[in-house]
Amino acid sequence: MNKQLIFSCAAAALMCAACQSSKVEIDGRLLSGEAQEVYLEQVSSMRQQVIDTATLDAEGNYRFALEEASTTPSLYNILYDGERIPLFVAAGDRLTVNSVGNLVRNYTVEGSDESELMRQFYQAFIAGAQKLENIAKQVSVQSLPATERESLLQQYTEEYYRIRREQLRFIAEHKASLAAVYAIYQRLPGDQHLVDGVSDLIHYRTVAEAIAESYPETPYLVMLRGDISRMEAAQRLAEEITESTFPDLEMSNIYGQKVKLSSLQGKVIMLDFWSAELGNSNQLNAELKEIYAKYKDAATPFEVYQVAVDTSKPLWINTVQEQQLPWISVSDLRGRASTALGTYNVTKLPTSFLIDKEGEIVARDLRGAELERKLQELTR
Repeated sequence: MNKQLIFSCAAAALMCAACQSSKVEIDGRLLSGEAQEVYLEQVSSMRQQVIDTATLDAEGNYRFALEEASTTPSLYNILYDGERIPLFVAAGDRLTVNSVGNLVRNYTVEGSDESELMRQFYQAFIAGAQKLENIAKQVSVQSLPATERESLLQQYTEEYYRIRREQLRFIAEHKASLAAVYAIYQRLPGDQHLVDGVSDLIHYRTVAEAIAESYPETPYLVMLRGDISRMEAAQRLAEEITESTFPDLEMSNIYGQKVKLSSLQGKVIMLDFWSAELGNSNQLNAELKEIYAKYKDAATPFEVYQVAVDTSKPLWINTVQEQQLPWISVSDLRGRASTALGTYNVTKLPTSFLIDKEGEIVARDLRGAELERKLQELTR
């Protein structure tokens, strides 16, 4: 897993000397790896830049000294041996950061309440994300028996939602902290949204209102409010897409061949967004297979264009083959970063759109008997 968790800041002005500034000292002892160099990275809206380097002495001690820092806490990373420790640093801070063994899982912070809160969130989040990665690797082994795969997928799902619950709990309990701002922007592998896109807005508003009281001058408040405005606009757009001509997609099937959604025009199309990684597709796909078999050769044929919102190609292909899915299965393997999700304003999985033979989106999220009743009407 790429251990660099990207945190977007509000403006480069956060790091400038326009506000009153003073020295900061960061020191400690790292007994966590073989590397001799440790780096201090400054994070701004435009870039992440290494601003200082220290060499560990024989006992693993290091020290950084900043001549100027903003009076408003801002984000820095300590980089060592391929891993990073995020810190919120403000003018006058004197921080001590130590670690023995695994850098991220074992580090401690003294001298900054915000950085200590960040540690509490960050260590648990990284440990959970690494566990998900390990499970996903096991699932991707092609020779794995089906019963073991199902068990692992269940473990993945349970761990995924446990991490998500803990993340939301932390944000709610520490909503007035900058650590909560950091936490609200962290995503599990493949995720685009904090919750489902729709509910995200509630959490962003809650944190923004609390930060306005605790840190009214922080540019992170500007960042939060900007994202809230964009989410509100996306919600309005999502409400308008329920009945309109469908946007085209072109994605690769399991054999690497590109398939356009528009190539199916003239048929009744179900555009279905799902994820093999979530481990809940068996029943949904089994039900859809029965309906598909009944209507695929109707007077107006029915076709399914199923988009897998996944990042593991072996897991996706194995799931398609094991479930013997008879329709068009495609993916760009970008997970929740897939542009297809943005194109159709998909905020939860599964999500589906029903497109008639004229190319109009006529329904959304129909399943079971409701889907069959609509297909009886459209496939005549």
